[in-house]
Amino acid sequence: MQRVTAQAPDTALAQIQAQTEDNRVKLQAVLRPLRQVAGAPEAFYSYFWELGDGSFSFAKEPQHVYKDTGTYNIRLFATNNYDDGKKPRSLPRPVKVKTKTILAANTPATFFSGEGALEMKANCMPLPGEDMVVVLGYRNKKTSTPVNGSVMLLYNEKQFAQSSFDMADARTYHQERKIGMDSLWAYAGWQPDNGKEKAGLFTASAPYYEKPVARTQLMQALKQEINTFQTQNVYRVEQVQQQEERFMFLQLNTLPEMIKDTNAVVTITGLFIPDDPALEMERFNLELPIVASHDPNKMMLKNSRMNYRVTGKSRDIVYKVRFQNTGKGPAKKVAVTVVVPGMLNTGTVELVESKPACRWCDSAYAGGSCIDTIIHKDSVQFVFSNIYLPGTLQDGVNDPDSTMGYIKYKLHFGKGMVKRSFVSSASIVFDKNEPIYTNRSTGRFKKGVSPGVILGYGFLPGDKPDIGNRNTTLGVTLSEYAPYKRYWQWELFVQRQSSYEHFIARRDGGDTLIDNRDYKLIYRERYNKVRVATIEVVPLSLRYNFNSWLGAGTGVLVSATLHKTTRQMYRAVIDPATQGAPALADKEETSTTNSFDTWRGALFADVQVGRVRVGPSIGFRFLQYTNPAYQVLMAYASWKF
Repeated sequence: MQRVTAQAPDTALAQIQAQTEDNRVKLQAVLRPLRQVAGAPEAFYSYFWELGDGSFSFAKEPQHVYKDTGTYNIRLFATNNYDDGKKPRSLPRPVKVKTKTILAANTPATFFSGEGALEMKANCMPLPGEDMVVVLGYRNKKTSTPVNGSVMLLYNEKQFAQSSFDMADARTYHQERKIGMDSLWAYAGWQPDNGKEKAGLFTASAPYYEKPVARTQLMQALKQEINTFQTQNVYRVEQVQQQEERFMFLQLNTLPEMIKDTNAVVTITGLFIPDDPALEMERFNLELPIVASHDPNKMMLKNSRMNYRVTGKSRDIVYKVRFQNTGKGPAKKVAVTVVVPGMLNTGTVELVESKPACRWCDSAYAGGSCIDTIIHKDSVQFVFSNIYLPGTLQDGVNDPDSTMGYIKYKLHFGKGMVKRSFVSSASIVFDKNEPIYTNRSTGRFKKGVSPGVILGYGFLPGDKPDIGNRNTTLGVTLSEYAPYKRYWQWELFVQRQSSYEHFIARRDGGDTLIDNRDYKLIYRERYNKVRVATIEVVPLSLRYNFNSWLGAGTGVLVSATLHKTTRQMYRAVIDPATQGAPALADKEETSTTNSFDTWRGALFADVQVGRVRVGPSIGFRFLQYTNPAYQVLMAYASWKF
């Protein structure tokens, strides 16, 4: 029966009680009372004990027999599931073993689930601001000679701007020592290919393998792994005997500033790099969903933030639903019902793997363990039948992994794929109990950047002095890639206006001298002939796509004179009675150029038709300028890439 301290505050330290009998120690935890989350399954503690000699236990009240006398520091890491308080902290408890009269016959904790030589497990899921322990286990699985090599731990993926973890402590018990990258390359001194060598440690059993991994290939593989992460730690391991299993305890602080998207999954990667060139490097990925509270039932979407530009309908959308039987007895049937978002096609659902691993019910013998799927339009149900999934509160169950299961499945997008977030969730039913609902798992697309070009022709609906009544526009745009509905857009244009004349003065009658001859004039006048090119910037435009073919927008425009040429002209209209004289004479007197001497602002609204999200379209824009006030109508064609 669990012992608790009455009225303990949320920050009370967990107490470790140890009962020693020679070299046998019985352990018990004294924890604060649980604070039940309303509406959740019954709250409970899960336990992880470090026993100070390289051994560990997930049992609630473990017993351990030490092989030698000495002082051992015992650590407890308790996780409060379905509890709204803080995770209990504890201090190491030293235990002295003075005599050795009992033969060590501990039942080793079940750790390795596969055939590889490297695996990792975490005592809990990462919650920002708390710590966690990653148990890294490695072993010599097949070779009869001792194995030397290096173990590399990679964390803090570069795909996330924020760092997720820092290393608080690394506790080792087999003379593992931290080394630098230079030492790693030196130890990994692969020999050239000299023909047939022994079978690899981590390959299928065979008398020979065809070609060892060359050192250059190994370095390329390592650099590729390292380039994915911000942080790496390397440990030297030596003399790993045949069938020997060793464990390292890596205590990580989950940083408060880590990404807080509970749909995200962070990865910690472990690499085993043997010195022997005949042995292959092995990798193990520990995928950890970020949580807001400790809940063993969780839905995860792998790579929940996607690039829409390169995401096609055939892309695999991979989900994983974890579940744990927290009851007092075993579950024989587990039904996991997942809600499928409308953009995804339920007809493409494919089961990738499951725990417990079962055959399909249509091929199983009568009464055998099996799994089946029931597909509906907007949901899929995975049903485990005739299984044995122990409960965490069941007598004799000390391994929490044995109470857990999962389904991993994939599916594809349907015809209605657009750039918008999509949400899925799951409900889990153990036997005939009430359903347990998981978190909502959200898939999102990265905004991306879409450059574009625009070509337009504009005109003034009426005559306006000192303004060219026609213009051509060439420019670029920058916006979110393939936006679904509302988005912002930036624009930059160069506009060339048609030339216009600005009247200065006129005088009737009089004489003039042209080519040294006197002529009688009807009138003479002076005017400026002006040609203007402007640069126009839309610092911000709010746009909205009604569907894939129709969009509209409004915004603010700032215009400045880029280049303005003013030619001062003299025009004379000669009396037709003058024989041999031209009827009209134009002459340029002076010419000036100016830049950025005139600034204007404008408000505009427009409508677009065509491939408005990405691709070609045409549009019509109305602009209301100020300084001076006038209107422009513009038709344009654009293409977004």
